[in-house]
Amino acid sequence: MSQQQAMIAQPITFYGAGAMAEAIVRGLIGRSVVNAGSLTMLNRSNSGRLEELKHRYNVKTNNDPAETTEILRESPIIVLAIKPKDAANVLRKLGPLLSDNTLIVSVIAGLTIRTIQDLLGRKQPVARTMPNTSSSIGLGATGVSFSKEINDQDRQTVMTLFQAVGTVTVVDEEKLEILTGISGSGPAYIYYMMEAMMAAGIRGGLTPQQCKELTVQTVLGAARMVQQTGEEPAALRAKVTSPNGSTQAALETLDKGDFFETVIAAVNRCAERSREMGAALKEGIS
Repeated sequence: MSQQQAMIAQPITFYGAGAMAEAIVRGLIGRSVVNAGSLTMLNRSNSGRLEELKHRYNVKTNNDPAETTEILRESPIIVLAIKPKDAANVLRKLGPLLSDNTLIVSVIAGLTIRTIQDLLGRKQPVARTMPNTSSSIGLGATGVSFSKEINDQDRQTVMTLFQAVGTVTVVDEEKLEILTGISGSGPAYIYYMMEAMMAAGIRGGLTPQQCKELTVQTVLGAARMVQQTGEEPAALRAKVTSPNGSTQAALETLDKGDFFETVIAAVNRCAERSREMGAALKEGIS
C-alpha cells in the first residue's frame, strides 16, 4: 500500500498548534492519510490561532480546559508539539488521563523517551521524533526513535504520519542528536551557503533577483541529481570538475578554508549543543 493510499482511521490529537503541528496536519490531509474530521488541535490560550487552523483545514480545535481533558482521555494517538519549557507541566497533567495503549508521539526537542515516561509517571508507548522545517512543503526529513513499549501497529502509524511530510529515518535514540546536526538544523546550513553564493553574484554585478533564481535552481538541481541518478555526491562532483578548470579552482579555494572539516565540525557542534540543551531541560525539570 502506498503512503498516498494509507489511511489512519484512528482520531489523532495534536497538543500544540504551532508551525510544526500545522506542517504535519497539512501533509496528512493533503496526502489523504487522515480525514480532517479525525484531527483535533489543542492549545492552551490562543483561540485566534485555533480558529485560523479550523478555517484552513476543517480540523476540530479546542482550548476549553474541561473539554480538552476529555479529548485527551479518549484520544488513542496524541502528538506532543509543545515548547520544551511547557513540557513538564503538560506531561505531568497528561499522565493520569492516558490508557495503557495510548500512543504518544513527541516532537519536543531535547526531551528523551525516559524523561517523557518519568514525567507521565508511566511506561507509555512513546515515539520521539525530530522533523525539520521542510516538512511544511512535504519535503521533510524526520528522524524517529521508538520506546520498547511500541508495538508494530504503533510503529506503522508513526511511519505513516511522518511519511506524509517527507522521508523517515529510524535510529536508536542516542543517534538522534547527530541526526539533528544533519537534517534537523541542516536546512540552515544550505540557506547560509545560498546567502553566500547570492552575495558573490551581487558583488559581481548581477541583480539580486538573478542571483536568487540562479542559486535556488542550482541547489535544487544538485539535490535532484543525487536523488535521481543514485550516484554519490563525490562522483557527481568529479564529473563537473575538469582538471585545472574553473570548478577545480573554486573547490581548491573552499579547501583552503577547510570547508569539508568545518561542515563536519558544525554538524558535531549542533549535535553537542542539542545534547547540552536536553541535559539542561532534564535538570530544570528534576
